[in-house]
Amino acid sequence: MKKYTTVLSLLLAMTGCTSSHQDTSEATLTEKDGYVLSKGERAVAKNHRIRFLVLHYTALDQAQSFETLTRSEHVSANYLIPDRPKTHKGLPVADQLVDDHDRSWHAGVSQWKNRSNLNDTSLGIEIVNAGWDQDTGQLLGEPYNEQQIELLISLARDLVSKYDIQPTDIVGHSDIAPGRKIDPGPFFPWKRLAEAGIGAWPDERTLDDYLARFSVAPPSMVQVTKALQTYGYGYLDEQPERVVEAFQMRFNQENVSGIVDIRTAAILFSLIDKYHGKDKASAILLPPEVAALG
Repeated sequence: MKKYTTVLSLLLAMTGCTSSHQDTSEATLTEKDGYVLSKGERAVAKNHRIRFLVLHYTALDQAQSFETLTRSEHVSANYLIPDRPKTHKGLPVADQLVDDHDRSWHAGVSQWKNRSNLNDTSLGIEIVNAGWDQDTGQLLGEPYNEQQIELLISLARDLVSKYDIQPTDIVGHSDIAPGRKIDPGPFFPWKRLAEAGIGAWPDERTLDDYLARFSVAPPSMVQVTKALQTYGYGYLDEQPERVVEAFQMRFNQENVSGIVDIRTAAILFSLIDKYHGKDKASAILLPPEVAALG
């Protein structure tokens, strides 16, 4: 009797396992028009469509910004940070104009890290702000206000976490389209965002080391160009001065000249050192004859 009880128990256990597997499989099935879609097995090799986060200003007031970004057939953005964000239950409200999985039209002709047409692989955040005048270097309206920056930090932090966006892949429109675009401009608080965990920024100690080194032996323009390319910039063959300006708008806002001074070079190599490794920075700085032998 004990033998039959044991066999019966095993059969029941096997039946239970089989039924459980069938139920789980059926739960992954979705009926479509003329077929059934199964999601019972999922591939390991994949990544997010979204690799980059691009920050812009609108160069328009609140009403014009909203009208343009929601009604135009030529431009849009995934998110809009209003000039004076409304609140809901004590929290600031950002406008989502295009779903993350959809492709908004915010980047235009663009390059970053050897990728082009960044609309395909990025999210765009527009911030209501009048911008700045490139000829005079002056603001055209009010600076970014505290409510906007706090809301931007919260939104960007959420997106960075959700899509695992790397610090060097959080960029301004001017970074990916130098010369053609100048936003979010040299008055944008990039350092504050970096301190909040959003975007790249050099370490002060490393920067001091490169400042001391370059005050004696500055890098050549060939080496600077290679470092800019390594960091992510494109268009260096076409308009190197505009690329340097874009870099300075981001990291050396007191000198947006397009001319590579010692501080600009030191910041650049500090960033390479931090995000690509000291060995990479050292390799770029090798004398040409040594680099050729390597």
